[in-house]
Amino acid sequence: MKRVGDDPANYGGVLLPFAHTEVAGLMAGWLTQPKKALPHALAWLTRHPDLAARALIPDALGKSGPARRSAERALRTLADAGFEADVRAAAATYGPQAESAVADLVAEVVEPVIPKVMPTLPLWTDPSLLPQVRLAGGATALPAEAVRNLCLMLAISKPQRWLPAFEEVRTALDAASLTEFAWALFEGWRTAGMPAADAWALDALGQLGDDAVAMRLAPLIRLWPGESAHHRAVQGLDVLAEIGGNTALTQLYGISQRVKFKALRERAVEKIRAVADALGLSAEQLADRVVPDLGLDREGVLELDFGQRTFSVKLDEQLKPVVTDQAGKRLKDLPTPGAADDPKRAAEARAKYTEFKKAARTLAADQIRRLERSMVLGRRWSVEEFQQYVVAHPVVFRVARTLLWGTYTEGGELRTAFRIAEDRTLADAADETYTLDPAASVGLVYPLDLGDEATAWPELFADYMLIQPFQQLGRAVFRLTEEEKQSTVLERFDDLTVAAGKVVGLERFGWRRGDPSDHGIQTWMSRPVPGGGCVALGIEPGLVMGGLHLLGHEQKITEVWLTSLPEVVLWQVERDRVPLATLDAITASEVLRDLTDLTTA
Repeated sequence: MKRVGDDPANYGGVLLPFAHTEVAGLMAGWLTQPKKALPHALAWLTRHPDLAARALIPDALGKSGPARRSAERALRTLADAGFEADVRAAAATYGPQAESAVADLVAEVVEPVIPKVMPTLPLWTDPSLLPQVRLAGGATALPAEAVRNLCLMLAISKPQRWLPAFEEVRTALDAASLTEFAWALFEGWRTAGMPAADAWALDALGQLGDDAVAMRLAPLIRLWPGESAHHRAVQGLDVLAEIGGNTALTQLYGISQRVKFKALRERAVEKIRAVADALGLSAEQLADRVVPDLGLDREGVLELDFGQRTFSVKLDEQLKPVVTDQAGKRLKDLPTPGAADDPKRAAEARAKYTEFKKAARTLAADQIRRLERSMVLGRRWSVEEFQQYVVAHPVVFRVARTLLWGTYTEGGELRTAFRIAEDRTLADAADETYTLDPAASVGLVYPLDLGDEATAWPELFADYMLIQPFQQLGRAVFRLTEEEKQSTVLERFDDLTVAAGKVVGLERFGWRRGDPSDHGIQTWMSRPVPGGGCVALGIEPGLVMGGLHLLGHEQKITEVWLTSLPEVVLWQVERDRVPLATLDAITASEVLRDLTDLTTA
């Protein structure tokens, strides 16, 4: 604990999984420390709100001093982050007096702390170098002195503790020009080398940014860890969460699922979990709700107006744009404007189409991967969620109608398989209309579940020329032998030689590279499995961390084993191994499928 407390920037994340009263006190103190400690404190508090509240209430109601002030601040922070109900419930366990005192505490308005000496603004905040900020209506621009004051307001504010005057600022100023101004400040700070003292320029995007800012910021966040700026990437995750809305949360969720830097991915997972918890949702339920509609109407159409001509854009089953003209004729792409077109409208339409294609390309990969993962993990939707976030969604529907769905019992048994028709009705294996029971549990069918219908469904999908975005009905199914089920080690792959590039390619299927040894060599991969354990794959001579361009060498599989540990670390290779029979049939099939593909030329 002492080492962590002395260096929170590098070691603070170590404490995130630990729900302990001693950690609660440390995190409460970190809320007042520099920003290098603040992100860890906020992440821990929102991950363990109930324990944090119960642990900190005695100090918050105790004698005056630093411990009381820190505990009070932490409880208010939890309440502001959406966990006021948890704080009040924890207070109730201490009796009526404590319950009343804590209610008054979280309801108290905390005045912002204004520094006695204002910070010196950097040169890149010179109003003459920045785009104008206009008053609402756009007719008048702020004078230079007012722009400098706006920069000072940003510089002395803290995330989640913005000056109340910002509400008046946003009301009085033109939103578009204010967002452009905030991005210019951020670019000035980035060009200056991202000095720590002026990191408020990044935080400002959380207060003043919009969907477009979220789209521009997310790619930078993905790159920063590779540029020795992991702490800035983590700060960027907080900014995305503060921007909020479907676009920002979609970008945050995408980082949590697919980024090559493990530490950043884990922090994004924590941030998504905190946002989801605050909304009373699971991470996957939150992911359903933040899928953007890309401007499509309910029928999945985007209209582009050139003045004299209009064009319609739809998405196909692979979420690729399809353009048609007014006569319904399919075009290769959106045409260039002609002499008879309105120049302004045509330019706006082409800009909208360019953004649409870019967003659709990213969204397609994320949604297809998400649905495949849902099938493998046996995710279930309520009928209401399924109808609203799958069938009725203009983007998800395009993919969902090429997949086989089913209703399931509480024990996980498939009741009825069905598909989604083009008109959004449902049909069973006899191609008859199927009506969902409102109380049903809906999920994507894994081929192991099909039984007698394993042949009928592929034929029906072929009749309708439905091309699946990933292998579902044609997915190869594998099984453990009875002998393998009794063992902790999967020997059928021992001593096989595979290309290093194919080993790294396992990351596409949820495998993660192990911690490096002292020489930066990674000698195993691991794949998490339901229940908290993981399957581990040992390799020799191992991958060189930071030298993945050196992938011409081959790797020999030394061992494949199952452990109850969520992830294997260097000193745990021989620990907590469990029989392979612990794996459910679908997880076992997926693991065997991955390793069979790995070892097949």
